[in-house]
Amino acid sequence: MAAALRRTTLKLGMIPADGIGKEVLPAAQHVLQALGSSLPKLEFVPLLAGWEEFQRNGKALPDETVRCLKESCDAAMFGSVSSPSHKVAGYSSPIVALRKHLDLYANIRPVTSVPGLPGPRVNMVIVRENTECLYIKREELQTAADGTRIAFATRQISETASTRIGKMAFELALTRGKERETARNNGQEVLWKGKPKVTIVHKSNVLSVTDGLFRESVRAVKEGAAGRYDGIDMEEQLVDSMVYRMFREPEIFDVAVAPNLYGDIISDGAAALVGSLGLVPSINAGDSFIMGEPVHGSAPDIEGKNIANPIASIRSAALMLSSLGYIEQAAKINIAVDAVLAEGTYLTPDLGGKSSTTDVTEAILKKL
Repeated sequence: MAAALRRTTLKLGMIPADGIGKEVLPAAQHVLQALGSSLPKLEFVPLLAGWEEFQRNGKALPDETVRCLKESCDAAMFGSVSSPSHKVAGYSSPIVALRKHLDLYANIRPVTSVPGLPGPRVNMVIVRENTECLYIKREELQTAADGTRIAFATRQISETASTRIGKMAFELALTRGKERETARNNGQEVLWKGKPKVTIVHKSNVLSVTDGLFRESVRAVKEGAAGRYDGIDMEEQLVDSMVYRMFREPEIFDVAVAPNLYGDIISDGAAALVGSLGLVPSINAGDSFIMGEPVHGSAPDIEGKNIANPIASIRSAALMLSSLGYIEQAAKINIAVDAVLAEGTYLTPDLGGKSSTTDVTEAILKKL
């Protein structure tokens, strides 16, 4: 998380990609524009990527998109991608490729209850390693002697990637602890009562080499930090136990750090705790670039119907701003979103309402 830089223009790459990404990303752009002079002058750069782009031009991630993000943009927003469930020659997911090109090694996904609404009290962040695990996409199909097919997938876990995602998790826990202390001193209610905590998610009882290395590397971050993280509790959860306890007692988790595949699964599952995937934001973060991305997919069943929930995208824009150092502006967005959800007048169908994408966006704009 960076302090806001003194800049006159904030240049944001906008990559709607596929499906409802083309509907929710404009909603996020409208909200960013509504912040007006509290931000530098905003310049939005439309960029191409996705399955539809692959079908048109044979490349899911054009070189020009990568070049523009690297050379011209201060940050970016991504919509959603429609990757086919079967193998298509020449196609690979553009979001996975973007994470690698820009070295966006952390996917940070906060899952937070809306104050005043019924349901579990959740205030956790899932920190997902973004570059390795099974998502390196090294697969092979072989034919056995009896003619049957056998598929293999290579899983990569490195000490380097595991260490830096571990450091990201502990630094985030440190920041959250300071923010809670400030809130308490200002008389605000804080859901988390104890010390900040990092939960290491793994399955090293079975995958003792790969998950074992992940576990050891993350533990070593705290143990080798010369006391910097002494105020942070550290625990471990096997991934299956993590899923069970996350649904039974979500209030016990603060910051959870996981390899790529586990982080993807548990963060999507955690969205059920707060009502919908349409509410949960994320950022893809590296040491020098931030890209906001709603957690949900491209939802082709509702594409073009103007009923997609724009809140995950809007909150992702807020998370992007906060990561760039524009903390007050991000807070304004989140307060407006929470107010709309708490009132319950404008809700999209995924939340049991009948409002359109446009209705919800306009309601948030009015709160701003």
